[in-house]
Formats: sequence, structure tokens, C-alpha cells
Amino acid sequence: MTASASPAHDLVSFLNASPTPFHAVHNVIRRLERAGYQRLEEKEPWSPRCAPGGKYYLTRNTSTIMAFAIGKRWRPGKPVAMIGAHTDSPTLRVKPISKREGSGFIQVGVETYGGGLWHTWFDRDLSMAGRVMVKENDGKIVQKLVKIESPILRIPTLAVHLDRQDPFSFNKETHLFPIAGLIASELNRRGKGESRTTEKLEDLDSTSVNPLKEPTQRHHPYIVELIGKEARVQPSQIVDFEMILYDTQVACIGGIFNDLIYSQRLDNLAMSYCAMMGLINSTSHTSSLEDEQSLRLISLFDHEEIGSQTAQGAHSNFLPTVIRRLTALPFVEDAAPDVDAYEQTLSRSFLISADMAHSVNPNYPAYYESEHKPEMNKGTVIKVNANARYATNSPGIVLVEEAARRAGVPLQLFVVRNDSSCGSTIGPMLSAAGGIRTLDLGNAQLSMHSIRETGGVDDVDYAIKLFDSFFVHHTEIAQGITID
Repeated sequence: MTASASPAHDLVSFLNASPTPFHAVHNVIRRLERAGYQRLEEKEPWSPRCAPGGKYYLTRNTSTIMAFAIGKRWRPGKPVAMIGAHTDSPTLRVKPISKREGSGFIQVGVETYGGGLWHTWFDRDLSMAGRVMVKENDGKIVQKLVKIESPILRIPTLAVHLDRQDPFSFNKETHLFPIAGLIASELNRRGKGESRTTEKLEDLDSTSVNPLKEPTQRHHPYIVELIGKEARVQPSQIVDFEMILYDTQVACIGGIFNDLIYSQRLDNLAMSYCAMMGLINSTSHTSSLEDEQSLRLISLFDHEEIGSQTAQGAHSNFLPTVIRRLTALPFVEDAAPDVDAYEQTLSRSFLISADMAHSVNPNYPAYYESEHKPEMNKGTVIKVNANARYATNSPGIVLVEEAARRAGVPLQLFVVRNDSSCGSTIGPMLSAAGGIRTLDLGNAQLSMHSIRETGGVDDVDYAIKLFDSFFVHHTEIAQGITID
């Protein structure tokens, strides 16, 4: 089984362009639209737009996106072939009031998001990206995406000579605030001179009668200026923003054989990318949906790393609402859908929950179950857990294995040791909420939740081919598997 390296290079470009879920969704939209997908709005009626053979997408909060292609023979009550993934990763987010100073340094208050390996964030060249809410000249508030390219932040460790603690430990509230520069430099930039160094920088800003302080009062003014520059607006136009820290070291192909990927956010933008490309590839020809009885769908959710219980998370009504709306549309002229078409569709559907998996770590082999040690570049990993931390069961394995056989790609199996904790995914919650048959899988990686993770080049191509095959062959394969 051979794999192409070109999808991995394209993934690297996608990773570098997607420092936040907002950017990831933006980049997914660009690719979907180039592939002929049309935008839908949740707040608008769909009946005039949606039709068999059509390709569509919609977003929620611009950090979650769903895309689907309707088979020309699909009708309400028939199945949906789904792949779910997530757009978020553990990171540091700028606090609503981030202005901090300490010992002559300008600092930025940040909040931990998710379960990151926070020690890996020390002594990295960091910057920030996110979305900005801007007031335009006509008074309307619009969203703009920004990405500050230069390394403006750094979280410094304490020199070993001052504290020889082993292992390294720190307080997430007091030791994770990055430095952004020196107070003296800020005062000199404003032309105030060294004589003002004892003043608080907030005293340099004008007061406001707004319900909340202006962004230039809640955050360091120069940081707001940088954000405004990236958004191409004046700082006074910025009403609020959501900024996320990211590592400015770019994702790249590495290893002596160029067989590895080094990057932040592999978990889980790598599987989001593969799901997107699998859907696009499966609908790339004019005849792709001609004889299709299934609806092909991907849903890339935000907030998986913090439990998914938000309006844009997998625990929301987003996926069931979309399926319910589609099963209520009159796809056959003068024929109303069955009253239980929604329930029929769910019972016939199948969901792949795609979230990165753990590769065996050669420095810690004892932490892995002896017969379940996934390796990078040996195929996508099916994740199994007897306590239902993953939603995989035998009928699902049979279906996915047949899709892999038809794609000509390898698969692996993974379970944790009995004396080890086990992570979870969006799979169990979506399966339970909708009664949808589900399987959990993902490509193997090292250093999950680190600021710098490692994945395999070949696995990107394997996963895309697997997902393409799943979409193309789901109807036929599923009809040959009888359970209930």
C-alpha cells in the first residue's frame, strides 16, 4: 500500500493558515466554494435552495462548519453518511481585561483553554490571532479575522540557577502570563520619557462613559493598534475581540526521510482537513451524486476540547437540526415526507468520529497495551474502549474495514491499558443523542496537546482515501450489514 506525500504538504499549508477555529472554518469555506458548494443560512428557509444533487455548507459562530452533498436518489428517510471532527485545540486565550504589568514588563493576561501540555508553551515565540468585532462607518458591527505574524509574546521560564526544581512545575495563573515588551519602551514610544515609568499605562488612556471600558483601556493600547492594523481599521473602531495565542514556528515536513509532520494543532485540524478533502474528492465529478441514495456530510465542531456543551459544540442541536430540516423538505413534487422520516434517517445513518489517535512513543513503550501500539504511516487507527469512551463496535468496524479495503489503505486498532485513563471524543455523545451507529478513529500522532505535535506524512493520504471511499460506498456497504 503506497501513499502520496502531496496531501501532507497541502495539510501543512492548511495548518499554517489556520491558527484559530475561525481561520480554519474560513479556509474550509474557500475550498468548499472552489468545489462548487453553496452557502446556506440557518436563519433562512432551505426549501427554495436545497435539491437532490446539490452541494451546500453552513456555519455557526463561524467556528463550526457543516457541509453536505445530497445524492440525486436521496429522499427523507434514507441514510446520511457522516464524518465529524473538531476545529479547536488546547491553547491560551487573551482575557477580557488582559492589561498586566510586572517588574518593568508589559504582560498579557491569558486563560487556559482545554487540557494543554502547558509546559511546552514556555520559551516559544508566540503571537495572537482571532476575530475582531468592528464598527463600520454606517454603524454596523462586522467580524474581521486577524493574524499577527510577528512573534510579539513569550512566556519565560525561570533560570535553573534560581530554582533547581525537578520536575518543572508552575502555577497556571501566575506563571503563564506572556511578556510583550518593556514598560519603558512603551512610554518612550508615546514620547513620555523615563520620568513616567512609575505611572500605570491605563492612566494614559482617556476615560469612557461606555458600559464597558474601551478595548484600549482593557488591553495594552499598542496591542490593540496591532490588531487594528491587521484588520485594516482604526483602533477606535474595535468594539471587542477574541484573541488566541499560537506558535509562530510554522508547520513543516520533517524527519531524515521527510516522513513526519511537525506542527501545532494536528489534534484536530489534521482530521478536519482529511474529512473536508474526503468529501470534496467524493463529489468532484459531475456524475458523483447521480446514483447516490445517501447524503454525504461532514461536521467540524468547535469546543470539543472543553466538553462540546455550547451552541457550536457537538453536544448542541446543530447536527440534529440540520438533519431534521433536510428530512422535512419536499424532495419529491407533491409528496410530503413521512412523519417519521427523521427517525428513519437516523437509524439508517452512520457516523465516523474522526479525532487524532495516539502513536506509540519509543521512549515510553510501557504506557501502551502490548498488542495495540499504533505506528505512524501505517494507516488510520480505529479506537476501541469497552467502557464506551469511544463509540466503536463490531458492525462499525466491519463497515469501515470494507471501505478501507475498497480504498486500498491500511487500518490499525487501539485500546488503552486497563491501568490507564482513556480520552474521549464527540463520537459517544453524537451516537447517544441521535441513536446513530458510530465508529471512532484517527491518525496516529505523538505529543498530543503539546504546542508542537508530530504526525505521519503517509497517514494524511490514507485517511483522505478512506473517507472518500466511505462516502462513495457507504450505501452499498451498509445495505449488506444487517443488525436490527
